[in-house]
Amino acid sequence: MPRILVVDDDPMVGATIEVLLQRQGFDVTLADGGEMGLAALEAQTFDVMLIDIFMPHMRGFESIRIFHERAPAIPLIAMSGYAFASSASPSPDFLRMALELGAARCLRKPFTPDALLTTIRECLGGSGEAALPKDKKEAP
Repeated sequence: MPRILVVDDDPMVGATIEVLLQRQGFDVTLADGGEMGLAALEAQTFDVMLIDIFMPHMRGFESIRIFHERAPAIPLIAMSGYAFASSASPSPDFLRMALELGAARCLRKPFTPDALLTTIRECLGGSGEAALPKDKKEAP
C-alpha cells in the first residue's frame, strides 16, 4: 500500500485529500503545516509527498526546498491555490518555480480527484495501475 504524506495548512483541503486517497487504498499521513510534515517525514517513510507551497511558518518555497532536501528520493507534488502567471499578468509562475526547486509534479488548486490520482500514479511510476490494490482500482 503506497504511503502518501499530505502537508497542507487548510484543514478542509487536507481532510478532503486524505479521504479521497484512503478510499483508493493509499496509506495517508496528514500534517497541518510544515513543522508537522517534517516530523512525519523523519518518523516514517513515504512513497509520495503532497506539499502546499504557501503555509504559515514556512515562507513560500522554503517548504518545497526543505522537504526535497530532506528526502530527495521521494517524489514531491507541489500544490498551490495562489494566483498564477498568465499571458495577461506579469506575476511569477509559482508552480514552475516549485519544479525548479525539486518538485516532481505540480497541482493547481482547486484540482479534480482524477487530476490528483493521475499525478500520484505518475510519481509512483508509469500508469500507476500496480500502485493500487487490485480491489481498489477505479471503475473505467
